[in-house]
Amino acid sequence: MDVEYIQLNKIPNARLLDSILELHKSIFGSSDNLVKQMESKPELLINVAIEGTKVIGYKIGYGVDKEKFYSWLGGVDQKYRNTGVASKLMGKQHQYLKEQGFKTVQTKTMNKWRSMLILNIKTGFDIIGTYTNEKEEFKIILEKIL
Repeated sequence: MDVEYIQLNKIPNARLLDSILELHKSIFGSSDNLVKQMESKPELLINVAIEGTKVIGYKIGYGVDKEKFYSWLGGVDQKYRNTGVASKLMGKQHQYLKEQGFKTVQTKTMNKWRSMLILNIKTGFDIIGTYTNEKEEFKIILEKIL
């Protein structure tokens, strides 16, 4: 598997953006308003995994303040799960954050995304809280000191 990893600090070109949105929709069921939401985020960071011309994974986050980064969205194409793509995307994100002076990275997940929850815990995240959102979904808040 020959995977190329790229990192962007802005919304990507139309072709790459469409591929990210397509993967996002296949994982989460919708990509409505995602571009508009990304446009409103400060210090946007997008990490993408590409095999050939196909986007097989992505990780999107943004700066909350000078020291805290929020790892917001991400996913890996079902055919490429359990191959290390998510770990590599996370590693590249965290390395960049350290270089930029961020002290912590925070994320949220749900029990139904167990593989992400396990990966977060294995890579040093601590569970710091939980809540139920407006859709009555139980969310787990995790944070890692960089």
